[in-house]
Amino acid sequence: MRRERVRDLLAQVADGSLAVDRALESLSLEPSESLGFATIDHHRTLRQGFPEVIFGGGKTPEQIVAIAARIAERGDGVLVTRLAAQAVESLEEALPGIEYNALARTALLRPGNPPPAGRGTVLIVTAGTSDLPVAEEAAVTADAMGCRLERLTDVGVAGIHRLLARRDVLDSAGVIIVVAGMDGALASVVGGLVRVPVIGVPTSVGYGAAFNGIAPLLTMLNSCAAGVTVVNIDNGFGAAAAAARILHG
Repeated sequence: MRRERVRDLLAQVADGSLAVDRALESLSLEPSESLGFATIDHHRTLRQGFPEVIFGGGKTPEQIVAIAARIAERGDGVLVTRLAAQAVESLEEALPGIEYNALARTALLRPGNPPPAGRGTVLIVTAGTSDLPVAEEAAVTADAMGCRLERLTDVGVAGIHRLLARRDVLDSAGVIIVVAGMDGALASVVGGLVRVPVIGVPTSVGYGAAFNGIAPLLTMLNSCAAGVTVVNIDNGFGAAAAAARILHG
């Protein structure tokens, strides 16, 4: 249950439009629920503003559907990341209206009442087209968490004029997520141009010496640009969650 819904319940009790017992019934739902194979944290929304997100990797379609259905019953929406294609049909049957994004490998069921908008815009900058799956995971996550989005695509340092031509977009952002593989240099470049937080997402895109993302990870961790922080390899979800906290804090 979102904090806004709790506030509304308390206001209704205060003005007499909602009986105390009805409000207590809504508030007394168990904070966690065991399904045997999973224990759902239903109070994640109250503490952090967004429900527990389901990581689809390693889970069977039946497990994903069971968890998603229980989270959906609380009315705050559902987000599944790293969703395997074979689980999509079962999820769509169980939760009509869920939005599957094949590029991002996500499924999103929007809540009846969307989360409040943050203070600014999340700008997602990708070095190359091959980085788009990770960038799209970040975009879906940020959108689900109530962030306004902008995108700059395929503006890596091999053609840096493409990035510099869009300084207006960089300067108008509230938080910038930079998604890059290969050498990962784009995060440092963006970090040296702007005054807002920059979150680097190294991707596993690249030739052998990129070591499946280790090379861009180390480049971003060693950035000489102040204000650049880094999440794990291919972790578009983590970058977007951090950006949402910055803009909603």
